[in-house]
Amino acid sequence: MKNIRYFILLVLLAFIAGCATNQEIKALRSELNQNMEQKLAVYDASLTALKKDMDKNTETLSTSRKGSANAAADMADLRDNIQQLRGQVEALKKDMAHSVKKEEEYKEKFDNIFLKINFIENFLEIGKKDNVTDAGEKTKSTGTAVAKDSVKKQDKEAMYSAAYQIFKEGNYDRARTEFQLFLVAYPDTEYSDNAQFWIGECYFFEKKYEKAILEYEKVTKNYPKGNKVPYALLKQGLSFLKLNDKTSAKLILQQVIKEYPNTNQARIARNKLQEIK
Repeated sequence: MKNIRYFILLVLLAFIAGCATNQEIKALRSELNQNMEQKLAVYDASLTALKKDMDKNTETLSTSRKGSANAAADMADLRDNIQQLRGQVEALKKDMAHSVKKEEEYKEKFDNIFLKINFIENFLEIGKKDNVTDAGEKTKSTGTAVAKDSVKKQDKEAMYSAAYQIFKEGNYDRARTEFQLFLVAYPDTEYSDNAQFWIGECYFFEKKYEKAILEYEKVTKNYPKGNKVPYALLKQGLSFLKLNDKTSAKLILQQVIKEYPNTNQARIARNKLQEIK
């Protein structure tokens, strides 16, 4: 009987032990499953975060590439704009050079006009002297003295006219020599100041401005009461301008304006003074 009890007790213990073992195994399995699920959840969260980071980096890289492309496009536009501006600057330079050239051409034309005005006025002044001389001759009595004076006058006029004709033909070197010979023969006549002035003009048209200035100076000193003084002073001023001596040119031109205010020479002098900077 006791043995049976022990056997039953052992069986119960074994059954209880078997039941405990199964429960522990189930509990262990449950714990393992929970741990695995937690770890999988963590891994999933990490993977999701990593994917988000990768997507963000991809987006950043794409934006950066777009920005680089835009920057490159902007640089290309800037280069084009710079090239266009350079073209405009070159065009402006050409326009300015053309304008300067035109201005110089206009100045040269004005100078030529002024010279022609002086030339015509000089010619008219010579005509006036001839008319006055002819009128005076008509009032003189006839006789041997008058005949001699007439011959002398004709020789004087012929010599002067010949020199002047050579000057008009543009042979300035020979004309200058003829006028100088005229002054040796007739140093103090109604044509002497003209002859001296034309000597200065010969040098001026030959572009020998220093010598022209000296010859014009002789007009003002040797024939101060002659009508060629304002012309000589004006041409002196123009000669100094040709030599780029603006200071001397200003002084002479101002003298013309001051001493001969209501003449064409004064008007020309004013225009020239405005051009001097």
